Amino acid sequence: MIRLDEAQLLRSAGALAHLLTDTVNGGASVGFLAPLDQAEALAWWEERAADVVAGRLAVWAAYDGDRVLGTVSLAFPAKPNSRHRAELVKLMVHRDARGRGLGRGLLATAEGAAAEAGVTLLHLDTESGSPAERLYRSAGWTAIGAIPDYAASPDGELRPTTIYYKRVPATALTR
Repeated sequence: MIRLDEAQLLRSAGALAHLLTDTVNGGASVGFLAPLDQAEALAWWEERAADVVAGRLAVWAAYDGDRVLGTVSLAFPAKPNSRHRAELVKLMVHRDARGRGLGRGLLATAEGAAAEAGVTLLHLDTESGSPAERLYRSAGWTAIGAIPDYAASPDGELRPTTIYYKRVPATALTR
């Protein structure tokens, strides 16, 4: 896994956009409706560069050559009373690469980086009943509840979303 700086993110934006369109058009709920076209996905990724520069977003990507097989991000809040936490966002694995532990590896990378940055609490939301829930539960995340009709699935159907959190132990570097 490689943590992307602004230049790397912009160079990889096309490959990241391909991953995003594959994820959405494959039925995963990550904030977009299907069919998602490459141009919209590319624009979305390019817009993330400013957040990376500002330190509001950290993005990791897993590559096979020039192809991005997976990604995960941490979104950091700007409020002074929130700097101990981050939101895990956009954990995606290409359909061709699923079932080989890549999602678990991306999750572990983000959790480790959070600990090194002094983050002690992570949270996320995911579509209730989705395959992602199995990953989060098996990785020690705690479900705190579901919100009905929270987000539309890629096909436009309103679906419940489950909110999860995980406490991250402080590392020796941050103590």
